[in-house]
Amino acid sequence: MTPSEAFVETLAANGVTEIFGIMGSAFMDAMDIFAPAGIKLIPVVHEQGAAHMADGYARVSGRHGVVIGQNGPGISNCVTAIAAAFWAHSPVVIVTPEAGTMGMGLGGFQEANQLPMFQEFTKYQAHVNNPARMAELTGRAFDRAMSEMGPTQLNIPRDYFYGEIETTIPAPQRLDRGPGGTRSLDEAADLLAGAEFPVIVSGGGVVFANGVEECRELAERLGAPVVNSYQHNDSFPASHPQWCGPLGYQGSKAAMRLIAKADVVLALGTRLGPFGTLPQYGLDYWPKDAKIIQVDADHKMLGLVKKIDVGICGDAREAAAALTERLRKRTLTCDSSRDRRGAEIRDEKAAWEAELDDWSHETDPYSLDMIAEQQAEEGNWLHPRQVLRELEKAMPPRVMVSTDIGNINSVAHSYLRFQEPRSFLAPMSFGNCGYALPTIIGAKIAAPDRPAIAYAGDGAWGMSMGEIMTAVRHDIPVTAVVFHNRQWGAEKKNQVDFYNRRFVAGELESESFAGIAKAMGADGIVVDSLDEVGPALRRAVDAQMNAGRTTVVEIMCTRELGDPFRRDALRKPVRMLEKYRDYV
Repeated sequence: MTPSEAFVETLAANGVTEIFGIMGSAFMDAMDIFAPAGIKLIPVVHEQGAAHMADGYARVSGRHGVVIGQNGPGISNCVTAIAAAFWAHSPVVIVTPEAGTMGMGLGGFQEANQLPMFQEFTKYQAHVNNPARMAELTGRAFDRAMSEMGPTQLNIPRDYFYGEIETTIPAPQRLDRGPGGTRSLDEAADLLAGAEFPVIVSGGGVVFANGVEECRELAERLGAPVVNSYQHNDSFPASHPQWCGPLGYQGSKAAMRLIAKADVVLALGTRLGPFGTLPQYGLDYWPKDAKIIQVDADHKMLGLVKKIDVGICGDAREAAAALTERLRKRTLTCDSSRDRRGAEIRDEKAAWEAELDDWSHETDPYSLDMIAEQQAEEGNWLHPRQVLRELEKAMPPRVMVSTDIGNINSVAHSYLRFQEPRSFLAPMSFGNCGYALPTIIGAKIAAPDRPAIAYAGDGAWGMSMGEIMTAVRHDIPVTAVVFHNRQWGAEKKNQVDFYNRRFVAGELESESFAGIAKAMGADGIVVDSLDEVGPALRRAVDAQMNAGRTTVVEIMCTRELGDPFRRDALRKPVRMLEKYRDYV
C-alpha cells in the first residue's frame, strides 16, 4: 500500500470518524481517501478552534480527538489549544504534516521545526523518519494518547505520504488499569475505617475512568460529603444528597466548610492542583491536620502538590470499587455519626444556596460605583450573579456546558450543576481565552443528542466567535451565551485592587454580538431584562435541538466584578523614579 493508505487505515483501525482542521496540500494525498475510509474532515475558521474542537470531542466521547493542518502556520496555530488539552488530560492526537525532507533547513515556504513547538504539551511525539514506519508510528501516537492520558503528536514529512510500502496495520492497544497496589489500598481502607469525618474529593479522573457510580457507592458507604475538584463540577451528580459542590476559585462555600472539618480526605482521581485548593471567600479551607489519601493513575502526581499519607497509583473507578469492597463488612468509626454528618451537609448546603439567592450583586466599592454609574446610563444592565442563577434554573436535562476563562465565567462555577459526567468543559489550568465556543462545537459532534451551551465574556468571545461560521456551515447547532460587560474583567479587577483604578487597555466597546451572529447566519437574541434570561436560553436550546439552529444569546451586564483569581498574584506597586511617583 502507499503510506497515505497506511496512515488512513490506521486512523480507521482506531475508530476515527471525524478530524478537525483546515485542508492543506501537505496532507492532501491522505485527505483524498478520508471519505471511503469513513472519515469526515470538519473544516474550521482557525486551527486553534480545530484543536479545541478535538479536545471537546475527546472529553465528551472518551475517544480520541484528532486535529490536522497545513505545515508551518497551520500547525503553529494549534499550540495554545493543545496546551489546554494537555492540562485537561484529553486524548487528542495532533497530526502535523511537515515540510518535505529535501527542503528542510533551507528556509523554504512554510517550513518550521514542529516538534519543539509541542514538546511541553504532549505526552509523546512520533516523527515518521521513514515512510515504511507510517502505520507503526501512527498507531503508537494513538495508543500513547490513551495510555498517557493526554495529547500526542504525529509529525509526518509531506513527501512521506507518497511511495509504495509493505506494512501491517497495528491493532489498537488499550491498557487495562487496575485499582492500585494491595498495600496502599489496605492502608487507605484502614484510614477510612478509622475516620470520624471523611470527605471525598471527586476529580477529573473519576470522569475519565467512568467511575462516578463507584464513587457514589463508596461515598454512601462512608456517609461522606463529596466535593468536586476545581472545574470538574460533573464528577458527582448534583442531585445526590451528599454532593456539596466544587472547591477552588468561585466554588462552593458548603464544600469548603465541610472539607475543613475532615480528618481524612480521599482525593479520588485528582492531582490536587494548586489553583483548585487556594483560599477563597476569605476561607483557608484545606484541612491542615487531616490524613490525605490520593488516588491518581499517574504516579508522578502522587504527593506532588499536597502532602499525602497514602498514595494509590491506580484507576479511580477500580480504586473506589476496591475500597468499597474492603469497607463493606467492616464497622467504621464514622457509622455512629452518619446522621449528624448528614445533617451538617444539609445545613451547609442550605446556607450556601440561601446566600447565592440573596447575592444579587457584588458589594465591593468598585462594583457599587459601577452599578450606580450604569444606572444613569442609557439601557438596562443586569447583575451577572442574578443572570447566572436564572441560567441555572433554565438548564435543560443532560446539558453540556463549556466556559471560557474570565471573571463572570469563573463566578459561574457556583451555579453550574450536572447530573452526569462528561458534561462540563473548562480550560483548566492553562486558562486560555477563546476556549468555550470551539470546544462545545466538538462536544456537540461527539454527542449530537445532548444540548450544548457555551459561556463566554466579550473579551474571550472576540477570539473565537468566528467559529460560529463553522457551526452554521456544517450544521452543528450550539448555543452561546455571551456576557457583554464591555471590559476585560479578570485583569481589570487587578487594576482595581492594586493600581488605584488606573485602567490600561481594559475597555471593550463592541457592536452587538447578537447582530454579528446574525450576519454569520446564526440567530441572535439580546437580553437586557432579568425575566427574559431563562426564556431566552430555553428558546435558543429549543432552536438548537428541534430546528438545528445556532444561537448567540447576548446578555447586557453591569461592569461589577467578582473576586480576583489570586490575591497573592500581585504586590502593591513601589515607584522609585520621580516621574512615576504618583503611580502607586
